[in-house]
Amino acid sequence: MLPVILAGGVILALAFGVRSVFGGIVEPLSNDLFSGRIEIFSLSIAIQNLVWGLAQPVFGMIADRYGDRRALWIGLGFYTLGMVVCALGTTPLAQHLGAGLLVGMGISGTAFGIVLAVVGRAAPVEKRSLYLGIASALGSAGQVVVPLVAAWLIEWLDWRLTILVLAAMLAPMALCIPYLRADADSGGESHRIDPSALVGTAVSAFRHPGFLFLNAGFFVCGFHLGFITAHLPNYVEHFCTGTSMSPEELRAFGLKALSMVGLANILGTILASQLSMIFPKPYILSAIYALRTLVILSFISQPVTPPSVMIFAFGMGVLWLSTLPLTSALVLTMFGPRVMGTLFGLVFLSHQLGSFLGVWLAGDWYDYYGNYALIWRVSILLGLLSAVLHLFVRDRPLTPGLAT
Repeated sequence: MLPVILAGGVILALAFGVRSVFGGIVEPLSNDLFSGRIEIFSLSIAIQNLVWGLAQPVFGMIADRYGDRRALWIGLGFYTLGMVVCALGTTPLAQHLGAGLLVGMGISGTAFGIVLAVVGRAAPVEKRSLYLGIASALGSAGQVVVPLVAAWLIEWLDWRLTILVLAAMLAPMALCIPYLRADADSGGESHRIDPSALVGTAVSAFRHPGFLFLNAGFFVCGFHLGFITAHLPNYVEHFCTGTSMSPEELRAFGLKALSMVGLANILGTILASQLSMIFPKPYILSAIYALRTLVILSFISQPVTPPSVMIFAFGMGVLWLSTLPLTSALVLTMFGPRVMGTLFGLVFLSHQLGSFLGVWLAGDWYDYYGNYALIWRVSILLGLLSAVLHLFVRDRPLTPGLAT
């Protein structure tokens, strides 16, 4: 398991770390290209999240049918090309294509859906939640390091050169992909499944209320993560008080807050994975969404200051992607590992639909009203809804015939 977990962690760290910095370039890019209108590039990031979700089931099927590493190579190619197009593009269409469509496709092929499917298949049943949590936590290290690197780059380089440097940082993925294998003898290719069986399994999955509740809950998770990742730097720049920092320094501080999110997420993900070996996973997920609601409510109920931003970032970070290993482990428990790529891809599509709405609605609302008040309140209501829905999910196999 060690090579699989380490290689998967590096790929996740780069994939998730690089995409987390787009919130830090929203304003400089918008000022340079679109006369300060952040709605346009916010839509690009929203498209990225939507495409990530829409393409995730497709990449899951590619992995299940043709092999995990083939899906990863395709994803890396899309990711690199998208970053280059983003750096060189000068029109809304170019940014929607580069930062939106191509990067979204790239993340679909290199992030959690594919990597965790390999880890889940390779791990022994009794330790799946733990190994999925470790891989997710290692991936979170990317959100610690890459935003800090981006904050430093933006201070010394313009946004275009920053994007190109970040594109080059994806290169180590190529060294890790060969180690992503679920079976040492066959190179992870032995699980190939007929496409008609994949479609039939997906149709059956949507007949189970528990699977639908997981999709609804992950939609809420995506709304929270998409909104905060894309707009926290801008929120800090324009609404943080009690400091003498310049707007540029505040935007960099917002990126550092996202780095704190990534750091705290390592702790939260491992903690949630450990708790899942003691308590039912649906109850832990319910508690996570309820606590998110409390953290957001506390943050917006007081003046925004540098200390409050970092406290919020730490609190949200502990609850950030701790949902991921638990949700993926529930999919594994319900339907077995053979179709993990496809079914988790469908769940993740729901997550990215939420991300799309969170990013786009926040950008649109800000351009019209100059604040994020409504989006914060919607985040609170959705968190409460998700906390309730997960109480009705059952942690048991739903289709025993697929569990082998």
